[in-house]
Amino acid sequence: MEKKPPRGTRKREVPLTEAGIYAAALRLIDADGVEALTMRKLATSLDANPMSLYHHVPNKDAVLRGVARMVGTQFRTVTLEDAPWQERIRLLATDFRTLAHRHPKLMAYSFSHQADFIQPEDPFWVSLAAILDAAGVPHSELPQIAALVCAVITGVLTAELNGALNQWSSLKPPTVGEDVLAPPDSDENGVFRLALDTIITGLESRLATDG
Repeated sequence: MEKKPPRGTRKREVPLTEAGIYAAALRLIDADGVEALTMRKLATSLDANPMSLYHHVPNKDAVLRGVARMVGTQFRTVTLEDAPWQERIRLLATDFRTLAHRHPKLMAYSFSHQADFIQPEDPFWVSLAAILDAAGVPHSELPQIAALVCAVITGVLTAELNGALNQWSSLKPPTVGEDVLAPPDSDENGVFRLALDTIITGLESRLATDG
């Protein structure tokens, strides 16, 4: 019987591709986090020579950007063009939160370390711009308002994913001369809804002033 070559020395049946590299990297990130990802670990998971990865991606940073773009294109939301813009923005943000919780370690890193994580052609950004346009945001202000809404949503999600939101929500307010009961356990769903209420109320006020 012919002896099989040792693992790692046999010829790969499936050639390396960027898409395959990004998918493997995402699995490793989901399991162990961004910090634990190395090119050597990635090569091992693909049963490939580490040097062969560099024919497709120059370094770890490029891998992370590729993975972030791949996940960003997976975003899906229901289009409710006839619904009030307030309902549409709630649905959009909630669906984006669902995606963030699907890959929490990657998304927390991307929100904090990749300023270009959201691109003009991304489904989330395209939908957000359409909703704000339908709400009546002046076109001259649309980029700035969209950026602020995006910053608030991703900021809340970052704090939620890294545990800061839960910690902050459990802090007692400063008081003088009276005892205060410890706050109830944090309800992250409720806090996220509160953040959306604040965004929507602010936009309604701004639009009323502009009008």
